[in-house]
Amino acid sequence: MSAIRGLDALVKWAFPIAIAASGIQLSIYTGSQVNLILVDGGHRGIIFDRIRGVMPSIIPEGTHFLLPWLQKPIIFDVRTRPRNISTTTGSKDMQMVSLTLRVLSHPDEDQLPSIYSNLGLDFDDRVLPSIGNEVV
Repeated sequence: MSAIRGLDALVKWAFPIAIAASGIQLSIYTGSQVNLILVDGGHRGIIFDRIRGVMPSIIPEGTHFLLPWLQKPIIFDVRTRPRNISTTTGSKDMQMVSLTLRVLSHPDEDQLPSIYSNLGLDFDDRVLPSIGNEVV
């Protein structure tokens, strides 16, 4: 009879403790200390380490553990995105022509650490307008 009471107490308290523990982890994720990161589908991540800098490895989709305070996740959207680039140029007979170029682009997953190191998170705003105007 006491074994059944012990089992009842375990079942009674196991779920609230598990829910509270997951709530603590979520509050740590949203707070200043991050030890768990979720990378959504269509996204990839890299890790910035306060000691070693940008790590060369890429974080795939899923849940990953990080060291609190020491590591910071940087998430990239690697899905193909459209971008419209508009420009006005002159023709041979000096008529002004407005052109719009639609570009579909996405970052190369293997190059994410170097993209972040050299260009930052707004890499497409820095690179695409100059290339688009040159092409048009």
